[in-house]
Amino acid sequence: MGSLMDGSYSIRHNACAGASACRRTDMPGRLLWSRILLRHPMKKKRAFSGLLAALIGLTALLCLGSGAGWAEDVKPPLAVQLSFDRPLEASMAPFIVAENRGLFAAEGLSVRNDFANGSPEAIARVASGASDFALVDINELIRFRSRADAPAIKAVFVLFNQSPYAIIARRSRGVHVLSDLEGKTLGVAEGDLSIRLWPALARRNGIKEAGIKQSKIGAALREPMLSAAQVDAVSGFSYLSAVNLRDRGVPANDLAVLRFADHGGESYGFAVIANPAFAANKPAAVKGFLRAVIAGTHLAIKQTGRAADAVVSRMDGGSRDLELERLRVVISENILTDEVKRNGIGSIDPARLERSIDQIAEDFKFGKRPSAADIFDGTFLPPLNGRLFN
Repeated sequence: MGSLMDGSYSIRHNACAGASACRRTDMPGRLLWSRILLRHPMKKKRAFSGLLAALIGLTALLCLGSGAGWAEDVKPPLAVQLSFDRPLEASMAPFIVAENRGLFAAEGLSVRNDFANGSPEAIARVASGASDFALVDINELIRFRSRADAPAIKAVFVLFNQSPYAIIARRSRGVHVLSDLEGKTLGVAEGDLSIRLWPALARRNGIKEAGIKQSKIGAALREPMLSAAQVDAVSGFSYLSAVNLRDRGVPANDLAVLRFADHGGESYGFAVIANPAFAANKPAAVKGFLRAVIAGTHLAIKQTGRAADAVVSRMDGGSRDLELERLRVVISENILTDEVKRNGIGSIDPARLERSIDQIAEDFKFGKRPSAADIFDGTFLPPLNGRLFN
């Protein structure tokens, strides 16, 4: 039987479309009955009444049968839970666009979102089965997997090919390059992930950590203290702190954004992780979810303004200009890198991931060092031609 999607209708569908449809599709029957009536004019009334009753009965049977068939064919969407590790902002645009544009629905999925208080909490939700997917910092997943009792959670898609870790400094405070940090005060927010890779980066660049004073500050005070020159630099995410500081009136030419990726940092950034049981039992759903996210990323890159609008529409008091600038930074610095342009989005270079694990180990004691294969599973990704960006 044809479907409404491909436009090929059977006689059962036409029978349900009304008398006009039946007249159009039942021409041989009409001719036969016309000849019978012409030959027996005295029986026209009774014949017509019998014909009408027969057609009504046939139509009812066909419609009932057709309705039963459609009820069997239509499946409700699969409800899945997605956790973000922080409050909504522009880096999550690919997921919001995928939802707004019906890309998840087209894959037979109904995606619900919630927000965790950091990557460790989001990972815990996936580990417990409370969430099917989460967007987390892959470097926190590496630390989590080093535990002997850690569930075998893996990343199935890497959104940020380069981590957003950075030192954001004021040029007016005498910081232009990494070595200028010696003798300065670095503001470090509670729970900041970038500072955990700072020791490895400092050693690679010949910087003496002992010569840099670290000032522990609340996350909410990071940008205000730097804009007020109460510290000389802060550690954080380039697309968050740097953009926020410009929004606070700090001139762009007074900001030195010293990205770890530009100074030997090998880390990947945010990645989608999946609950192991969900991935094993519903592999088609995982594949469909990733296809929708990739398509949403394409749209966010091609229609950045519309993507920013979609994000801001879900925020309380969000600024379109701020989120649009944030999204542009994320796309150019973290998502659409040269590696992604060559090798497609979503996957990893195993050798590079191994090196990034080694960098984490310089400041973190693993219970058991995980391998790249413990961290990433690329079997749910579409083929390369479905992941390449022009």
